[in-house]
Amino acid sequence: MKPSRLLLIWLAILLVIGIVLGTLRALEIAVPSTLLSINWGLLLALLALAVLDAIRLKRLPSPHLRRHMPGSLALGRWSEVKLDVEHAFTQPLNVQLFDHVPSGLNFEYLPLTVELQPGQQSQIGYRLRPLKRGHFSFEHCEISLPSPLGLWSDKRLLNAVDSTRVYPDFARLYGGELLAVDNWISQLGVRQKQRRGLGLEFHQLREFREGDSLRQIDWKATARQRTPIAREYQDERDQQIIFMLDCGRRMRSQDGELAHFDHALNACLLLSYIALRQGDAVGLSTFASDRAHYLAPVKGTGQLNVLLNSVYDLDSTQRPADYQAAATQLLARQKRRALVVLVTNLRDEDDEELLTAVKRLSKLHRVLVASLREDLLDNLRHAPVQTLPEALTYCGAVDYLNDRAQLHERLKAHGVLVVDARPQELGAELVTRYLGWKKDGTI
Repeated sequence: MKPSRLLLIWLAILLVIGIVLGTLRALEIAVPSTLLSINWGLLLALLALAVLDAIRLKRLPSPHLRRHMPGSLALGRWSEVKLDVEHAFTQPLNVQLFDHVPSGLNFEYLPLTVELQPGQQSQIGYRLRPLKRGHFSFEHCEISLPSPLGLWSDKRLLNAVDSTRVYPDFARLYGGELLAVDNWISQLGVRQKQRRGLGLEFHQLREFREGDSLRQIDWKATARQRTPIAREYQDERDQQIIFMLDCGRRMRSQDGELAHFDHALNACLLLSYIALRQGDAVGLSTFASDRAHYLAPVKGTGQLNVLLNSVYDLDSTQRPADYQAAATQLLARQKRRALVVLVTNLRDEDDEELLTAVKRLSKLHRVLVASLREDLLDNLRHAPVQTLPEALTYCGAVDYLNDRAQLHERLKAHGVLVVDARPQELGAELVTRYLGWKKDGTI
């Protein structure tokens, strides 16, 4: 509880009057004694009223508050939070509210000032903007309650327990970007076509025809029917995509408000949406994380919600990326051939370790390495050079980019597919590669 501005003003006025009267008496200027008595009387009366007002304030019940907020928020996007407040007093009440927002959430329009009317419910609101993903809990809301005479204000904590989850910024993708991608797919004519012949998936038994291979003959069916029966195969219709997501320290690089790890998640979710729409199965495997995540590839649009609920609280760590261990774990879990998308941030020292791991994966799977490139490197490469420090910085950036490019060329020379993209462009690059392969029928 603290004194209000009104109480401080009255105390200041009476104090100034007392100082003036005391000064006049010190200068031996005649001052009526009644003025001193009146001043002291007013001061004592004010103190008595202040004490009485403080007691009445302490006895007042706290207003009732209820918070309305979304059960899920999108990273980096503003959302509205509503507060319903009401009281049981007979007089209007001016209060100030401040919601205790958890760390990691930015806010606007706090604190809030509102006049509460008797018997009515007032609704006010503010905005939240998450700066990181995860689970957030709201526990208290602070309210500044004025006393009946306005001499004091009492800050009280109102219990208002709520929770919300912050997901990757996939809400943006559900808007214009996904609509544009769908139109893009229609223009490209990417559709899953059933091609009969010597594919990998059994389709049906039929009579042997001219031009069929002897390997297609089903001898048991032939013996039963007493006529040559051939097996007909088709290309696999439900391709599988596995994202190998690096959660190590290299993904902690920050470009703007989002880390490379968040950009990588958005790119994986975008490609997952497209692949699931095309009838493919999508899964996820993480490495260099505090706890390993693995989701087996599953078809259907419901898999996207499973992915979102699995990665919304996933974060990068300080651990180094161990590509060999990650490849071993994936090979032990994924026996069927799949497209493996390894999302990481390559360095020149990764040459032998990464190449060995990718070669092991390539024996069974098709591997695509997606490497994120810092925006800062491109900015330094195109920045004007006028001083010696700027020249040294420029040479260092160019040398690093050259080493990185050489690593990519060595990987490509061994048949490894590589995508080198800036974080915000990674999603479009992956979708372009995927749709190109679908159109060509290579996956």
